[in-house]
Amino acid sequence: MTEHAAHAPQHAAPPKKEAPDMRERGGLKDGQPQLLDTRLFMQLLAFGDCKDPWSLVQYLEQAEIETVLYGDLNDPYGIAILAMSEDEGSFLTKFRSLLNLEPFAALRFKPELAMFGRTYALGHEPVLEDWLLKKPRRNVLDRAWPWAVWYPLRRKGEFSALSADEQKIILREHGTIGHAYGEAGLARDVRLACHGLDKSDNDFVIGLIGKRLHPLSAVVETMRKTVQTSRYIQQMGPFFVGKALWQAPLKGA
Repeated sequence: MTEHAAHAPQHAAPPKKEAPDMRERGGLKDGQPQLLDTRLFMQLLAFGDCKDPWSLVQYLEQAEIETVLYGDLNDPYGIAILAMSEDEGSFLTKFRSLLNLEPFAALRFKPELAMFGRTYALGHEPVLEDWLLKKPRRNVLDRAWPWAVWYPLRRKGEFSALSADEQKIILREHGTIGHAYGEAGLARDVRLACHGLDKSDNDFVIGLIGKRLHPLSAVVETMRKTVQTSRYIQQMGPFFVGKALWQAPLKGA
């Protein structure tokens, strides 16, 4: 070996790149984080020119995908269908096949009210599987809680630039309000992420579910005063407001 070679700098091997972890992460169980690579997808599609919404029920009862049929509060001939599945492909097969049947195909589609998202975890959920797959189903299929307000939202980029601690403080304010309404039996929520899944580049889809409509309006009103909504929300809506006319039976949730 020459003297030059002996003193030549030794280049360290590049760090090994780890593949992104697509699993949802919940709280600790037996000292280990709960991990699950399954989530529930939900899609809301709204339609007009429906003079007999009850004629749709017989088709929904036979559908291969779980659904809810809503009457649209703001359109006397409007309805919406909420579909849910752990298989995202079902929306292009089972759900699409249902909507291609004559009673649905004759309706007027409202693309501005189309919403699609996936359940997600924050990292502290005590029972991850229930949070991701079962609780959202219970919320939307509970016949004692028929009212619903669904809307997308997009945060400003400035929120993402905040530190994790700053974000937690801001989100905790929202969480406190949500827990208060939930514990009082006034409102439940369904939170879906839709990053890259929404034609308007929204970040989340929110579903507020209630026994009565007024508390759901009050939730939105109260949230307007929070730091997150007043400073870091760029866009909310459009809003779909409806009442369940029919809900698929709740199974195993």
